[in-house]
Amino acid sequence: MKAAHKTGLALAAAAALAASLTYVVAQTPAGPGQHGANPELPEPQRGLLPDMRIAEPAGWDGRMPTVPAGWTIKAIATDLKIPRQTLVLPNGDILVAEGRGGGAPKLTPKDFIAGILKAQGNTKVKGGNQLTLLRDADGDGTYEGRWVYADNLNAPYGLAFAGDKIYVANQDALVRLDYVAGATRAAAAPVTVALLPSAINHHWTKALTVDAEGKFLYVGIGSNSNVGERGLAVEEHRALVWQIDAATGAVRPFATGLRNPTALAFEPGTQQLWTVVNERDELGPDLVPDYLTSVREGAFYGWPYAYWGPNADPRVKPGDDKKVQATVRPDYALQSHTAPLGLAFSQGGLPAPFAQGAFIGQHGSWNRKEPVGYKVIFVPFSGGKPSGAPVDFVAGFQADGKTMGRPVGVTVDAKGAVIVADDLSNTVWRAVPQAPRPDPSR
Repeated sequence: MKAAHKTGLALAAAAALAASLTYVVAQTPAGPGQHGANPELPEPQRGLLPDMRIAEPAGWDGRMPTVPAGWTIKAIATDLKIPRQTLVLPNGDILVAEGRGGGAPKLTPKDFIAGILKAQGNTKVKGGNQLTLLRDADGDGTYEGRWVYADNLNAPYGLAFAGDKIYVANQDALVRLDYVAGATRAAAAPVTVALLPSAINHHWTKALTVDAEGKFLYVGIGSNSNVGERGLAVEEHRALVWQIDAATGAVRPFATGLRNPTALAFEPGTQQLWTVVNERDELGPDLVPDYLTSVREGAFYGWPYAYWGPNADPRVKPGDDKKVQATVRPDYALQSHTAPLGLAFSQGGLPAPFAQGAFIGQHGSWNRKEPVGYKVIFVPFSGGKPSGAPVDFVAGFQADGKTMGRPVGVTVDAKGAVIVADDLSNTVWRAVPQAPRPDPSR
């Protein structure tokens, strides 16, 4: 009873402190120049708690997300059960992964406070643990068909398609389903390809993509802590990208030191694997930049010992100078705490300036006074590499101190439309160029 009383007091104190921090008037600027290959890296700032602020969730109430001139956007599915990622199937149908995972224990007052604060900025809807199929039978942009394609999954997140198989990265296992064109329900229960690390699951999302031949699957697995404070034993097989043989389920580390690789995609021109990564917290509002990077086989990207190349994290004890010096510098900074969760490459033929590059869904910050992220950006590419400043693509998710939506996964369909999963308003949005390309699947 005494332990329960202490826990209750801790929760109450955490709730009170979180409430006092949630709606602080923003005073700080958005931050230094933190986009591109050479971001500004201020000195680390340490304190008892980071600045915390999430704008209050609210309904759209007639508002709409904004898109660039020459584009339109509309909701193609609403009232979903926490949509995270989407997959466009060969016939144009869209699969939506819905669910909420996690469940890591809250061991410190900081854990309680951060948990309460983050929950205030999230949907209260229960996760579906399912795949929903959307169909636009006549190709007019209205997805009038909607079915539960597969259910009883365990926090599905990453999706991929190869051959006649749909692959799903649950929080505990990579599974596959047989695909039959036109079917509105999976014909059989999923088959396990490989088990995935799931103990604690502080970062539960499992990103997923597949190579062009359908031979290897790549799974992004996040760390079990911010910077190793739970001990490195619980980080085994975490903070990395796994390569998994689709036929045998054999796994091996492909790249390591990636704190939380939340989306994966192959750049279509070079077939180079890329990822977006949520970097570490509690070094100040402008450290450490989240990033977009190519994923080089055998490379080490620093977590937990270093960030953005050989910049040692002073909190990691004992440090490892050999690891620090071996840290590979990421390709492109996305600003600190923007929380990128979606990545899709333009397939060509889209109107300028979106013909070649990466669409990135930014879920948005929780640990700085002035929120950042909360939008979909586009990073232009040339020759298979980032080549310029980011462009806002879908914005307007925040207004008047309120938050109407939070982007997660992004996908580009055969018509050049960009599909955006929004896990706050539980909506899938579709942004379309006003003169869309013909759909070869129809």
